Amino acid sequence: MTCYYVFNGDADGLCALQQLRLAEQVDGAALITGVKRDIKLLRRVTARAGDEVTVLDISLASNRDGLAATLDAGASVRYFDHHYAGELPEHPNFQCHIDTAADVCTSIIVDRYLSGRHRPWAIAAAFGDSLPKVGHAMAQADGFDVATTARLEELGIYLNYNAYGETVADLHFDPAVLAQQMLSFADPIEFVASSDTFARLSAGYADDMARARRLEPVRDVVGATVLIMPDAAWARRVTGVYANELMHAKPANAIAILTPNAKGHHTVSVRVPANSPLGADEFCLKFPTGGGRKGAAGINHLPATDVDGFVMSFESHFARR
Repeated sequence: MTCYYVFNGDADGLCALQQLRLAEQVDGAALITGVKRDIKLLRRVTARAGDEVTVLDISLASNRDGLAATLDAGASVRYFDHHYAGELPEHPNFQCHIDTAADVCTSIIVDRYLSGRHRPWAIAAAFGDSLPKVGHAMAQADGFDVATTARLEELGIYLNYNAYGETVADLHFDPAVLAQQMLSFADPIEFVASSDTFARLSAGYADDMARARRLEPVRDVVGATVLIMPDAAWARRVTGVYANELMHAKPANAIAILTPNAKGHHTVSVRVPANSPLGADEFCLKFPTGGGRKGAAGINHLPATDVDGFVMSFESHFARR
């Protein structure tokens, strides 16, 4: 029997995985992951009867065919996620833990599943998944002081930052390698204090964000801000976390950041205010490779010829006149 963990390479996926691995102590499990936008991961699993597959933080709607093939092969599947799922399969080997509420991330779902056994990792994930109010509330409820909470926030942000890139080569760490480096730390604060990995992520984040903050938006009107990044690895790394920063700096504005990719298209990150009548996912689903959740979503491949049309559509939906 083979045990597979299939997980998004961002903070939420990594911290959900960390909680389960610490709790379950499974030796020799296969890790399937990639950059944040590499979400059709179940197609990379070649499961057999009796195998156990745990899926973390990737949309079921985007993995429906892979899930069906895995179940048809006789494997059992546990599915933890907070993205739009669509119709759920009815199968005796399928165990579903999906909650699409706006104030929930996958690590929080896993935290519930484990009855809070490794909650500090879930708190870090909440910060990384752009749920700072939730992260602070969880930290306060667990009695963490201001300094410890700040460390967990930094960890979540840096883990999330590491996942953004067109390929793993853009990243500081392959998420599978990062997961292995995290595993020996039951306490995330110990990881922050003593890990060279954390120090490298911290330095990389500071440098990349300094570059991003020097850029000027191509459009910045009441209700909508659009930024186009340069074609560079640092820009691809920082896209998601900079979108989150802009969202908190401009809470009344919808944010769109477009980043060139190797195919001559653009990858798009979208953030919208919590009270927006149109969700980020609803808007991005208007485009062929769009998806996500209500507050944060994206488009994997926006053709360069469609950029002007995208900007016009973005402003027409979110700008306030």
